[in-house]
Amino acid sequence: MTTNVKKHGYRYQRTIARSVELQGIGFLTGATVRICFHPAPVGTGVVFARSDLQPAARIPARIAAVTGTQRRTTLCRPPAQVALVEHVLAALAGLRLDNCSVELDAPEPPGLDGSAQGFVRILRQAGAVLQPARRAVWYVDSPVVVSLHGATLALHPPVGRDLRISYALDYGPRSPIDRQLCTQVITPETFASAVAACRTFLLEEEAEELRRQGLGSRTTPADLLVFGRHGPIDNRLRFANEPARHKILDLVGDLSLLGHDLIGHIVAYRSGHPLNTELTRLLSRLLGGGSRPGLESRLAA
Repeated sequence: MTTNVKKHGYRYQRTIARSVELQGIGFLTGATVRICFHPAPVGTGVVFARSDLQPAARIPARIAAVTGTQRRTTLCRPPAQVALVEHVLAALAGLRLDNCSVELDAPEPPGLDGSAQGFVRILRQAGAVLQPARRAVWYVDSPVVVSLHGATLALHPPVGRDLRISYALDYGPRSPIDRQLCTQVITPETFASAVAACRTFLLEEEAEELRRQGLGSRTTPADLLVFGRHGPIDNRLRFANEPARHKILDLVGDLSLLGHDLIGHIVAYRSGHPLNTELTRLLSRLLGGGSRPGLESRLAA
């Protein structure tokens, strides 16, 4: 059965009312990073601007610009790139801010506490304004599924008019991270209250390996969620299922690379950035935006 992507309706585009900024430590480089959010005209989308390069480089936040998905999403417009963009993108998409220039003086945003909460806070302070152009809202008429190594990610037709995301996290019976499930309807209000504060997490051995690679030189377990044998090290969970909620946060950010709104029910099992971006590519192709070969994908009736 052929899956079709159909237009449900539209809403008016939005940008921020004024420029805002903050700074923090980059998780990857360990540098002090300054990020500034600026209003942008209709149809701009989200664009990352590397002000530390001469000449300054602009990288559009679109699926065609994705060059890396290993533990983070990386965008590139040669010779410039920006990594770990998913939390910034999630903050903008979660608040339905469509057009924004994101100025950075480093190849990554500040890591903050590993969540989108700091970005959401200053974006809400900036305020939002409606713009005189429409943004389409789309849905699929039968499920679209991508899978890899036992992980799956599916977009199902809507029941109602919302985007609902369900994430099932399962690291296995011996993992210090419990099996957990979260389902969340994504609106600006629910994203800000129930998703934005949920932090990046990793296992203690994963953190040690990243340090051996020279990453996270100024980051400690108290700065994000590092799970040891008995749970978070030097930290406490904000929600009992915070890791599953953070996976939803990442999904919101990665799916925003489509450049369109979606409604429906997304169901994820053990998926991460590779499957998130693969689903986005597949939807882009169905919308006529083209794609490149990637993971195993299939359309399911």
